[in-house]
Amino acid sequence: MFYGFDVGGTKIEFGAFNDQLERVATERVATPTDDYQLLISTIAELVEKYDRKFGYKGSIGLGIPGMEYADDQTVLTVNIPSANGKPLRKDLEARIGRQIKIENDANCFALSEAWDKSLEEEESVLGLILGTGFGGGIVHDGKVLSGRNHVAGEVGHTRLPLDAWLFLGENAPLFDCGCGKSGCLDNYLSGRGFELLYTHYYGEEKKAIDIISAYQSGESKAAEHVERFMELLAICLANIFTANDPHVVVLGGGLSNFEAIYQEMPKRIPNYLMSVAKCPKIMKAKYGDSGGVRGAAFLNIK
Repeated sequence: MFYGFDVGGTKIEFGAFNDQLERVATERVATPTDDYQLLISTIAELVEKYDRKFGYKGSIGLGIPGMEYADDQTVLTVNIPSANGKPLRKDLEARIGRQIKIENDANCFALSEAWDKSLEEEESVLGLILGTGFGGGIVHDGKVLSGRNHVAGEVGHTRLPLDAWLFLGENAPLFDCGCGKSGCLDNYLSGRGFELLYTHYYGEEKKAIDIISAYQSGESKAAEHVERFMELLAICLANIFTANDPHVVVLGGGLSNFEAIYQEMPKRIPNYLMSVAKCPKIMKAKYGDSGGVRGAAFLNIK
């Protein structure tokens, strides 16, 4: 039995999966964001509850909005203040009495998609989330590639490439990022970035869904904005693909539902790749909001 936890800033989602990777239990509870001991107890009590239900001690994986420091095993997770800077995995292992694996939630998303039957034969899968932020995870041979510092796939905090900056022209915006740097892709390719760019160029705030609706209705400003964004996205993805050369790319997050992305990227990206490279297959995520908990559970497979 495999237990997965998607620990977010507002809720903890639990899922139990059997040996056939079928989900057999689901539960959601509020995240104790300001009480660390209550956070530990909340997760531990869910484990104990389902151990009793199944009569089996499940393998445990946690996905968090952040990552574990490689050297001291404390976590960086600003959305869960109670856990930030704490040795979450070690404290949970001491309470529950078994090994736990922990990963960034984008890595869990990528792993969930890579373990779908349609992709399990693919050597490498790059998962990219175009949601409130822009992030990613890399799966190679069915396992998450975390890197020495657990930041592999953290594409949202790479900087806007030179060709993208030149494309945006003299009026290019330089957005500050919450990580303390400026020009991070997180603020350009995310759903929030889609909106920030619109505000920068047109001086008015609009939700992404409203911009897309106006685009679909043929409104000229929205069409111009989408054209600019599509080229910007193509340039940035081409840089990411050149560095990682994935076999398949899976997109998640709210902006991934914009169907024009799947029509435009295969046409535009090759213009920015090396001559020997082809654009990988780009597809929409299959598991949506449940991807994080699925991927967390599958951390213990292989």
